[in-house]
Amino acid sequence: MNEEIKLYRNAKKTRNLLLYASGISILIAIMLLYGIGTFDGIFKIKLSIASGAILLIMLVLIFKILTSIKDKSPLIEIDSSGFSARTTPVAKAFGRIEWQDVTDLQLKKVGGDTLVAVTIDNVNKYDDRASKFLWKLAFDEQNSKLNIMYSASEIDMNEKALYDLFVSNWKK
Repeated sequence: MNEEIKLYRNAKKTRNLLLYASGISILIAIMLLYGIGTFDGIFKIKLSIASGAILLIMLVLIFKILTSIKDKSPLIEIDSSGFSARTTPVAKAFGRIEWQDVTDLQLKKVGGDTLVAVTIDNVNKYDDRASKFLWKLAFDEQNSKLNIMYSASEIDMNEKALYDLFVSNWKK
């Protein structure tokens, strides 16, 4: 049985994510304006630097969402031998993961999102796939395993359904 499952971007969820990010960016821009003294004439250097940096990051993220909104390729692909996803930067960097290397699946709350956490045992097989920064994010030194997170925030299902889909295909 070589059934392939492809999960695509949910345009409504992506638009909502874009609206939330834009709203937060507007608030941060107001903080930046306050920090540079637009409202009271007093320059607040720490607030200006912090809000400026956060605003820059938010604008880059918004731009990335805008450029990817027309992409019609699947965000998650699952088959009987493995899976790949582009829902988080770490998942995108590591690419295709084989089911035989997966040792555990969990739902983890991270910030405002619940993610499917996949624990991978065969670390040497995936050693050269990601940058040093992304490798450090995924590698658990204590257990010598990789922990890669997958998000359901932009696809057509919720995180529990995504977790169940991962578990059902892992058990096969």
